[in-house]
Amino acid sequence: MKIELEQEVGRWLLQKGWMLAVAESCTGGLIGHRLTNVSGSSAYYLGSVTAYAYSAKERLLGVRAETLLRYGAVSRETVLEMAEGVRRTFGGDEAGRVVGLSVSGIAGPGGATPDKPVGLVWIGLSIPGKETQAWQFVGQGDRLQNKAFSAEQALLQLLAGLQA
Repeated sequence: MKIELEQEVGRWLLQKGWMLAVAESCTGGLIGHRLTNVSGSSAYYLGSVTAYAYSAKERLLGVRAETLLRYGAVSRETVLEMAEGVRRTFGGDEAGRVVGLSVSGIAGPGGATPDKPVGLVWIGLSIPGKETQAWQFVGQGDRLQNKAFSAEQALLQLLAGLQA
Protein backbone atom coordinates (compact mmCIF):
# COMPACT_ATOMS: atom_id res chain seq x y z
CA MET A 1 0.00 0.00 0.00
CA LYS A 2 1.38 3.40 -1.01
CA ILE A 3 0.96 5.87 1.86
CA GLU A 4 4.01 8.12 1.57
CA LEU A 5 1.94 11.29 1.08
CA GLU A 6 -0.13 10.59 4.19
CA GLN A 7 3.01 9.82 6.20
CA GLU A 8 4.64 13.06 5.07
CA VAL A 9 1.53 15.02 6.09
CA GLY A 10 1.73 13.37 9.51
CA ARG A 11 5.41 14.19 9.90
CA TRP A 12 4.79 17.87 9.18
CA LEU A 13 1.80 18.08 11.53
CA LEU A 14 3.80 16.48 14.33
CA GLN A 15 6.78 18.75 13.66
CA LYS A 16 4.57 21.84 13.98
CA GLY A 17 2.61 20.51 16.94
CA TRP A 18 -0.68 20.81 15.06
CA MET A 19 -3.72 18.57 14.73
CA LEU A 20 -5.81 18.02 11.59
CA ALA A 21 -9.57 18.09 11.09
CA VAL A 22 -11.15 17.42 7.69
CA ALA A 23 -14.48 18.50 6.19
CA GLU A 24 -15.35 16.20 3.29
CA SER A 25 -18.19 16.31 0.83
CA CYS A 26 -17.56 14.72 -2.60
CA THR A 27 -14.80 12.46 -1.23
CA GLY A 28 -17.23 10.85 1.20
CA GLY A 29 -14.64 10.11 3.89
CA LEU A 30 -11.84 9.00 1.56
CA ILE A 31 -9.37 11.53 2.96
CA GLY A 32 -10.00 10.33 6.51
CA HIS A 33 -9.64 6.75 5.29
CA ARG A 34 -6.28 7.51 3.72
CA LEU A 35 -5.00 9.38 6.78
CA THR A 36 -5.98 6.59 9.15
CA ASN A 37 -4.15 4.01 7.03
CA VAL A 38 -1.03 5.38 8.74
CA SER A 39 -0.27 3.71 12.06
CA GLY A 40 -0.08 6.33 14.81
CA SER A 41 -2.15 8.91 12.95
CA SER A 42 -4.21 9.48 16.11
CA ALA A 43 -1.28 11.60 17.31
CA TYR A 44 -2.24 14.33 14.81
CA TYR A 45 -5.58 13.44 13.18
CA LEU A 46 -8.67 14.52 15.11
CA GLY A 47 -11.28 13.28 12.65
CA SER A 48 -13.55 14.40 9.88
CA VAL A 49 -17.08 15.44 9.09
CA THR A 50 -18.60 14.09 5.91
CA ALA A 51 -21.11 16.84 5.20
CA TYR A 52 -22.76 16.00 1.92
CA ALA A 53 -26.08 17.85 2.23
CA TYR A 54 -26.45 21.61 2.54
CA SER A 55 -28.09 21.15 5.95
CA ALA A 56 -25.09 19.17 7.23
CA LYS A 57 -22.68 21.83 6.00
CA GLU A 58 -24.72 24.46 7.84
CA ARG A 59 -25.27 22.59 11.12
CA LEU A 60 -21.98 20.74 11.51
CA LEU A 61 -19.55 23.17 9.90
CA GLY A 62 -21.23 26.54 10.28
CA VAL A 63 -21.43 27.26 6.55
CA ARG A 64 -23.87 30.12 6.11
CA ALA A 65 -27.10 29.39 4.24
CA GLU A 66 -26.53 32.58 2.23
CA THR A 67 -23.18 31.24 1.03
CA LEU A 68 -24.69 27.98 -0.14
CA LEU A 69 -27.63 29.69 -1.85
CA ARG A 70 -25.50 32.30 -3.60
CA TYR A 71 -22.44 30.23 -4.60
CA GLY A 72 -23.48 26.59 -4.20
CA ALA A 73 -21.74 23.79 -2.35
CA VAL A 74 -19.00 23.51 -4.97
CA SER A 75 -17.43 26.93 -4.62
CA ARG A 76 -14.46 28.78 -3.23
CA GLU A 77 -16.65 30.54 -0.69
CA THR A 78 -18.14 27.32 0.64
CA VAL A 79 -14.86 25.45 1.08
CA LEU A 80 -13.35 28.45 2.87
CA GLU A 81 -16.21 28.36 5.38
CA MET A 82 -16.00 24.56 5.62
CA ALA A 83 -12.26 24.66 6.42
CA GLU A 84 -12.74 27.30 9.11
CA GLY A 85 -15.82 25.55 10.45
CA VAL A 86 -14.16 22.16 10.86
CA ARG A 87 -11.36 23.85 12.82
CA ARG A 88 -13.96 25.27 15.22
CA THR A 89 -15.90 22.00 15.38
CA PHE A 90 -12.88 19.92 16.36
CA GLY A 91 -10.68 22.54 17.96
CA GLY A 92 -12.96 24.34 20.35
CA ASP A 93 -10.71 26.41 22.61
CA GLU A 94 -7.69 24.75 20.98
CA ALA A 95 -8.60 25.84 17.41
CA GLY A 96 -5.29 27.71 17.24
CA ARG A 97 -3.54 24.34 17.01
CA VAL A 98 -5.91 22.79 14.48
CA VAL A 99 -5.51 22.76 10.70
CA GLY A 100 -8.79 22.58 8.77
CA LEU A 101 -8.92 20.92 5.35
CA SER A 102 -12.08 20.90 3.24
CA VAL A 103 -13.18 19.51 -0.10
CA SER A 104 -16.36 19.85 -2.14
CA GLY A 105 -16.85 18.83 -5.75
CA ILE A 106 -18.87 17.17 -8.48
CA ALA A 107 -17.80 13.54 -8.73
CA GLY A 108 -20.32 12.74 -11.49
CA PRO A 109 -21.75 11.45 -13.61
CA GLY A 110 -24.61 13.83 -12.81
CA GLY A 111 -24.73 17.17 -11.03
CA ALA A 112 -22.78 19.22 -13.54
CA THR A 113 -23.79 22.63 -14.86
CA PRO A 114 -22.28 24.63 -17.73
CA ASP A 115 -20.00 26.52 -15.33
CA LYS A 116 -19.38 23.57 -12.96
CA PRO A 117 -18.34 20.45 -14.91
CA VAL A 118 -18.09 16.89 -13.67
CA GLY A 119 -14.74 16.51 -11.94
CA LEU A 120 -14.68 20.08 -10.58
CA VAL A 121 -13.38 20.19 -7.02
CA TRP A 122 -12.68 23.04 -4.61
CA ILE A 123 -10.24 22.51 -1.74
CA GLY A 124 -9.98 24.79 1.29
CA LEU A 125 -7.19 25.01 3.83
CA SER A 126 -7.24 26.89 7.13
CA ILE A 127 -3.88 26.92 8.91
CA PRO A 128 -3.24 28.61 12.27
CA GLY A 129 -1.90 32.13 11.79
CA LYS A 130 -2.48 32.19 8.02
CA GLU A 131 -5.25 33.38 5.75
CA THR A 132 -7.60 30.59 4.70
CA GLN A 133 -6.98 29.61 1.08
CA ALA A 134 -8.83 27.70 -1.64
CA TRP A 135 -7.88 26.02 -4.90
CA GLN A 136 -9.84 24.66 -7.83
CA PHE A 137 -9.03 21.53 -9.85
CA VAL A 138 -10.84 19.49 -12.48
CA GLY A 139 -10.54 15.72 -12.66
CA GLN A 140 -11.22 13.86 -15.88
CA GLY A 141 -12.38 10.45 -14.71
CA ASP A 142 -15.47 8.59 -13.69
CA ARG A 143 -17.04 9.02 -10.25
CA LEU A 144 -14.54 6.87 -8.34
CA GLN A 145 -11.59 8.35 -10.20
CA ASN A 146 -12.81 11.88 -9.48
CA LYS A 147 -13.19 11.07 -5.78
CA ALA A 148 -9.66 9.66 -5.69
CA PHE A 149 -8.34 12.66 -7.65
CA SER A 150 -10.03 15.07 -5.24
CA ALA A 151 -8.62 13.32 -2.16
CA GLU A 152 -5.13 13.29 -3.68
CA GLN A 153 -5.26 17.00 -4.58
CA ALA A 154 -6.52 17.85 -1.09
CA LEU A 155 -3.64 15.99 0.55
CA LEU A 156 -1.13 17.58 -1.82
CA GLN A 157 -2.45 21.08 -1.04
CA LEU A 158 -2.37 20.26 2.68
CA LEU A 159 1.25 19.14 2.46
CA ALA A 160 2.26 22.23 0.49
CA GLY A 161 0.53 24.43 3.06
CA LEU A 162 2.28 22.71 5.94
CA GLN A 163 5.64 23.10 4.22
CA ALA A 164 5.15 26.81 3.44
